[in-house]
Amino acid sequence: MTAIATAWHRLTARLAALGTTALIYLALAGVLVLGGAAVAIDGADKGANLFATANLVDMLTRTSLTGFLAIGMTLVILCRSLDLSVGYTAALSSLVAATTMDGRPENIPVAIGAVLLVSGLIGAANGAIVAFLRVNPFIATLGTGLIIKGYLDTEYKGPAGDVPELFQQFGYTRIGFIPVSALVMLALAGAAVWFLRSTRTGHHMYAVGGDAEVARMSGIRTDRVLIAAHVLCAMCAGVAGLLLAARFGTGSAEAYTNLYELDAIAAVVLGGTLLLGGRGGVAGTVAGVAILAVLDTVFNVMQIDPFAKDVLRGAVIIAAVALYARRQLDRTAARPRFAAAEGKSR
Repeated sequence: MTAIATAWHRLTARLAALGTTALIYLALAGVLVLGGAAVAIDGADKGANLFATANLVDMLTRTSLTGFLAIGMTLVILCRSLDLSVGYTAALSSLVAATTMDGRPENIPVAIGAVLLVSGLIGAANGAIVAFLRVNPFIATLGTGLIIKGYLDTEYKGPAGDVPELFQQFGYTRIGFIPVSALVMLALAGAAVWFLRSTRTGHHMYAVGGDAEVARMSGIRTDRVLIAAHVLCAMCAGVAGLLLAARFGTGSAEAYTNLYELDAIAAVVLGGTLLLGGRGGVAGTVAGVAILAVLDTVFNVMQIDPFAKDVLRGAVIIAAVALYARRQLDRTAARPRFAAAEGKSR
């Protein structure tokens, strides 16, 4: 028993020493192993395999749309803000793309530019309301989303526009078993990681999320940083709208009913980014998106009841956030002891 207790203590100590990002990727590996075993046991008589090509394609396809939204959501949450309008922005962007393309391939570049412009303006409005009017981001972005919803419900009674086959390849083409949309999402995630680690604005986002007042007193234009985060978040939602248009072949005015923003927030939190801002990153968010995609694929293959599926997803998210909170409390509690010991040694 002593040897087991010692081994367990060493294991927990090593896990505690891991960073949040490493821990979430370790969790992803565990979900893959457990999910694969559950599918194999449940479908033993049918030869079910979680890692069959069709299931791998399903997992990667699920990561694309949520991934685009979650990458942008990570940026605003790092700034201790939020954006509940991304689902509505994505729906509007799909309509802008489809109606601008109007079935003509030569209009694709113009449509992409129009989507990025419209979504960027929405993000700028959100950022300005939060930064200058001091409106709580939850209320500000929810209000913006409802305005967009009212416009969509009034002006569009159904699908609109026509996406040419050339652009539809963005939603359906694969390289091997990897969808092109997943590759684009990973490229965007890589660009976001570089942005946060290597640019002044990226560093300022962490500073603003850590303590906006200290950041302001340090000379950081906190209002500009907030606006930049919201603009980039909305533009990521615009890219998600382009993907919706490519998959549906038309603009979808009712896409917001899928509550994509909640999945995005769940992925960001599951990926280790604190809702209070200042800590986290896109690398963890990608793992959070992948965990949700794996869970959804496992539940679908095992034909689990949709209600039970939501319950299990919620339990996983709550457990993950509780773990992160516990780690944060342990680290915070440890600092005064070290500081006191250091003071006594001096």
